[in-house]
Parts: sequence; C-alpha cells; structure tokens
Amino acid sequence: MNSKALSIDIRAARVSKRFQLTARSRSRLCCGGLAVLGLLALVGCRQDMHNQPKFIPLREATFYHDLRSERPPVPGTIARGHLRIDEVFYTGKENGQPVDFFPFPVTKEVLKRGEERFNIYCSPCHGRLGNGEGMIVQRGLRRAANFHSEALRAAPVGHFFDVMTNGFGVMPSYAYRIHPRDRWAVAAYIRALQLSQHAGPADVPASEVGKPTGATK
Repeated sequence: MNSKALSIDIRAARVSKRFQLTARSRSRLCCGGLAVLGLLALVGCRQDMHNQPKFIPLREATFYHDLRSERPPVPGTIARGHLRIDEVFYTGKENGQPVDFFPFPVTKEVLKRGEERFNIYCSPCHGRLGNGEGMIVQRGLRRAANFHSEALRAAPVGHFFDVMTNGFGVMPSYAYRIHPRDRWAVAAYIRALQLSQHAGPADVPASEVGKPTGATK
C-alpha cells in the first residue's frame, strides 16, 4: 500500500470516528430531550388546580362536625343594603297599613326633586298633570291611573309609595330605579298635582290673595 492510499484510509477512519461521535451525541441529546419532556408531562398531569381543597355548596365537608360545607351566618347578620328598620320610610306602611304622612319634612327642594323624578319615570304614562294621559297612552297603551280621581285623591300618601315600590296592575315596580327618598318626593309631588287641580280660594295663602297670576318682577 502506497503512502497516498494510507493517507486516504486514515482520513476515512477519522471521518468515521467523528461521525460515530456525532451520532452518539445526537442520541444522548435526544434521550435528554425525551427525559425533559417526560418530566414536563408528569408535572402537567398534576391535578392541583382541578382537585382544589375547597368547599362546594351543599356538599358534605368532613372538616366540620355537622358535615355541612356551607356555614350558617353569625346570629344577627344582615345582608348588605337590607338594614331597613324604619318600616315607614322603606315600605310606606305602619303595621301593614299605608300611612298618610311623610317620614321627613316636605320642603320646596323635595318637591322639585319629586317633579324631576315624576317627569322622568311617571309622566310617560300618567302625563305631566297626572291625569293618566301620557304620551305612551296616547300612542295606544292602556290608560294609566288618573291621580285626580276621587279614589286616588282620598288614598293615603303611603299608597303611592307602595305602588312605586311593588308595582300595581300592569305597572311594574320602580324600586330598582327610584331611591326610597325619591319615591317619597314623587308622592309629595303627586299631592301637589292633586292640589293644583282641585285647589279652592281657601287654599290660597293670605299673603298671595289679590296678587295677579303670572306676574313678572
């Protein structure tokens, strides 16, 4: 064998050995990668987020002696927003009967607030005068109550508060739209509307007698 052929064989042997080392390295790398993937798979199979140490409503819980997962409220607990010990203010009734008085003084500001709320929520059906001929009624809806009828003029003011709170007939409840104090303000304005359409000379204050109506300063 000449020197040239020997040189070629040596080079071939080196290439073969290098290739074997590279293949072995690749094999080790693949094995390492598979091992890492296996560990990740094992970690991913954990059920910590699925099987949480939590109480499910109405399911047995051995932690408590009565085996109930839901716990009874502390005696005297009142749900937020339900501390309504003033029966008249929140229901318009006393001992189950509508009251005929207001739970706070009716001032000019209260009447203005009542007029604003009335025009927003009540006038579309009852009309601005409270005669039951609002714009919606004029467009075909069932006629609303006329506040100037004898029955409603004689009704206690708590009746109007109760109707706004619980609804009446086809009228829905407005409790979620109108705050209790504003419901009383609306009831006060209804009384003012009734007076405006049925007032007599005796209802005019002495200081206003003789003054021209609609006078401007």
